[in-house]
Amino acid sequence: MTEQLRYGWTTGACATAATTAAYTALLTGAFPDPVEVRLPKERRPSFALATERLGDGEASAGVIKDAGDDPDVTHGALVIATVRPGQAGSGVTFRAGAGVGTVTLPGLPLDVGEAAVNPVPRRLMTEAVQRVAAEHGGGADLVVEIGVDGGEEMARHTWNPRLGIVGGLSILGTTGVVVPYSCSAWIDSIRRGVDVARALGLEHVAGAVGSTSERVAKEMYDLPDEALLDMGDFAGAVLKYLRKNPVPRLTLSGGFAKLSKLAAGHLDLHSKRSQVDLALLADIAERAGRGELVATIDGANTALHALELAREAGLELGDLVAERAREQAAEVLGDAPVHVDVVAIDRAGTIVGRSG
Repeated sequence: MTEQLRYGWTTGACATAATTAAYTALLTGAFPDPVEVRLPKERRPSFALATERLGDGEASAGVIKDAGDDPDVTHGALVIATVRPGQAGSGVTFRAGAGVGTVTLPGLPLDVGEAAVNPVPRRLMTEAVQRVAAEHGGGADLVVEIGVDGGEEMARHTWNPRLGIVGGLSILGTTGVVVPYSCSAWIDSIRRGVDVARALGLEHVAGAVGSTSERVAKEMYDLPDEALLDMGDFAGAVLKYLRKNPVPRLTLSGGFAKLSKLAAGHLDLHSKRSQVDLALLADIAERAGRGELVATIDGANTALHALELAREAGLELGDLVAERAREQAAEVLGDAPVHVDVVAIDRAGTIVGRSG
């Protein structure tokens, strides 16, 4: 039996725990450890404190993020909350500490200039502060500063620089729980990338499977970084979000094998969830009037091998597959005012196919 993967906790959940502990200590002089927090869906986990500091008029607490079995760049990060009284009537306001970014571009669910602490974590921390205030007789006007030790370096391995979040990480989470390999954070980043591109008035975005295909699309169309969507295997996520939030032009760029999966109607291009259909490639060749290549292509070792065999026989299979992938993408986009084209490359980054 396969061992069940272990769930983890988001940076937002960790920040909520640290904020709860710090404000409790500010009011009572003692840090609760472990500290219980209330998350959506009636979850009430407890977190151990990694750091505590009680100073003159402020307190801080730190929690180590445990992402469970998810390959999260922030796994093991120290999330620190520092709280101090705010101005009367200000409510709870948030500041970016060391390692947490600041929003510099429009299109995100936060105003430019705000700390990159997303709306749900803000709500969870605000509710936690209000409960602590009610229990210990404190005020609900508070400045909450969230930091992540080493967060600026970690952020270089995320979408944050491209989304205009500078100086560190975002504090994320909608449920407080990290589901291993759910890829929800990746898909959310795709959506935020589209939002930023639309807010900047960009009329052309590119969804790329990987770094090489991204470079090809960027150089072909002279696109700014803000127009580049790190699509990965989630072609469906890009297309479905653009269907509701259109940008006039979309280029899909990726390896020939990955795009042959899209041509077959697969919207998740990961090798564990979809496979190259050599029979489909053979059928495309037959529909192009090259029936003599059906057996050859159907018997190829890989998609790229099929491509090579077709090209040796004078058939530009890459263009035909790119066009079929474009048709599938257009079908998902439906009536959305988005013109889509497809660029297929080989492992060296050479263009081997383009839709018409």
